[in-house]
Amino acid sequence: MDLGSGAGLDESLKRCVVGARLARVVGATDAEVRDVMYTSLLEHLGCTAVSHESGQLFGDDISVVRLSFLSDPSRPGEALRTFVPGVAAAAGRGRTATLLTALRTARDPAGMEATCDVGERAARRLGLGDAVVASLGQMTAMWNGKGWPRHGGSALPQPLRCAHVAGTAVLFAEHAGVAAAAQEVSRRAGTWLDPELVGAFTVDLLDGLEATDALELALELEPDPVLLVDATQLPEVAATFGDLVDLKSPSLHGHSRAVASLAGDAATLLGLEEADRVRVAGHLHDIGRAGVSSRIWSKPSALSASERDQARLHPYFTERVLARVPVLEDVARLAGQHHERCDGSGYHRGLRGPDLPLASRVLAAADRYRRDVEGGPRRAPLSPREAASGLANAVRSGALDREAVDAVLRAAGDVARPRSHGVAGLTVRQLEVLRLVTTGLSNRQIGARLGISTRTAEHHVQDVYERIGVRSRAAAALFAMEHGIARPPA
Repeated sequence: MDLGSGAGLDESLKRCVVGARLARVVGATDAEVRDVMYTSLLEHLGCTAVSHESGQLFGDDISVVRLSFLSDPSRPGEALRTFVPGVAAAAGRGRTATLLTALRTARDPAGMEATCDVGERAARRLGLGDAVVASLGQMTAMWNGKGWPRHGGSALPQPLRCAHVAGTAVLFAEHAGVAAAAQEVSRRAGTWLDPELVGAFTVDLLDGLEATDALELALELEPDPVLLVDATQLPEVAATFGDLVDLKSPSLHGHSRAVASLAGDAATLLGLEEADRVRVAGHLHDIGRAGVSSRIWSKPSALSASERDQARLHPYFTERVLARVPVLEDVARLAGQHHERCDGSGYHRGLRGPDLPLASRVLAAADRYRRDVEGGPRRAPLSPREAASGLANAVRSGALDREAVDAVLRAAGDVARPRSHGVAGLTVRQLEVLRLVTTGLSNRQIGARLGISTRTAEHHVQDVYERIGVRSRAAAALFAMEHGIARPPA
């Protein structure tokens, strides 16, 4: 989430620490401190909800998130000084075009609603409790009621209000220093922030963040009993984060889940003891995509040399993120090697066959197969037969391992066509509409595809939203990925 929101590394952990300290200052109970910690830690859980749309509109989604928080909407002049030049520079576009886009979208709450909708749904899947779910579902709300949702004051959950103060303090401390953090927290009292909590804030709460590992500080501050994820829960936690990063582009929806299933099944066919870990690595292999602009993942034309270099960073980011968690050390290694090739032609390390365990080779073959049958903005999807032929050619050239490819193709051939009706009571037509929504089509485009009017298509979309309990396209895509219906079977 630090990568996806343009934050400095460990900013989320630092925000978690400051939130816990502030909660203690105002007399919160252990349970309340825990809620503040997880709300602060996961402030940007929905940061990929509108990545694709932001990338299309502004040319870069990551800077949009970062600079939206740095710019105070209660002081419009800040947008000219901070948001517009910053986003324009990140996207390589002119300031005038960026300003016009910002003015055109400023009053549309759809992005904030989608961010909250996705954050709330993901938090519920992670089992974080009602207070955290409610807080993340209102993350873009403001004390003065001018954010989204349109209520404020004491109606906002206490963990959210504490997280907002902690987030502002850490954001500006990282951006411009402790003095700037204190000044900005004070300036935002009564607009973004709860004035009472601002009154309880002191810069002492920021002490030690640079000198000490923020992860260690957070672990020390979490009240007992701590929340633990056991082996039976890990696949769902991994699947949640895999689905979230797949929101970066409609062409990626469901990719991580499909790779996890295929790689895990292939590893099982081979009798690998680590088949379950391969499945987890499949869910998480692409989380490093969060650190690369959606403009690149959704670009319809060929990437420039610079863009290719940026795209090739994502397995490195994946490995570094997962390596932060000691119990995922083996998963980090597997996930970080999914673009390595046996002949040394892969990335990010250029490893060769003897350095790649069979589990890594299986994951690489599964990822290649799924990317081929799914297609993307720069390539048409292949049939399973064509994809199998491509993998066979890669074996002959020495890029992919024969045993791994054989297992992946056997697993792909054994997959039964999933039952696509009956999910949440959706009709065949509603299921068709949901799939079209997840591909990024507008209501007008859905209407054209189905041969119906735009208004009728809009009614169908709203009916689907109500049926599955979401408010946005991003959350609908998350639902579709969770239930394995994000895309028709290849």
